[in-house]
Amino acid sequence: MINPFDDTYFMKKALQEAELAYEKGEIPVGAIIVVKDRVIARTHNLTELLNDVTAHAEMQAITSAANFLGGKYLLNCTLYVTLEPCQMCAGALYWSQISKVVYGASDIQRGFTTMGTQLHPKTEVVGGVLAEEASALMKRFFIEKRNLN
Repeated sequence: MINPFDDTYFMKKALQEAELAYEKGEIPVGAIIVVKDRVIARTHNLTELLNDVTAHAEMQAITSAANFLGGKYLLNCTLYVTLEPCQMCAGALYWSQISKVVYGASDIQRGFTTMGTQLHPKTEVVGGVLAEEASALMKRFFIEKRNLN
């Protein structure tokens, strides 16, 4: 039997969150956290709205999922995020002991792999899921941002 709830399915949900961030003038990064094919957290960057440099989509999703689960560890959970996490978010993901991280576009300047940051040794990482779509949204955002200034 084919499971319709694959990485592509959930990354599309994260992209919907990134579109919401885009509409608000936030850097368009969206994130969801899933456990047993159920979305338990969905959010996007809120750094401008909250005036908080730590309000990245991943950080918001970790907090939301931990509140939903009633504990700080995200065992058996998967994070879907449209952009490779930065080292701050990777550190939080490390401490959450999340089981899997799936990201869309790589961040060759600030991503956790470029920065040499490690996730928890038991965390599975999958990159490049709908990377073209995620990258196109980021490029569109920054082109528009530059044209406004």
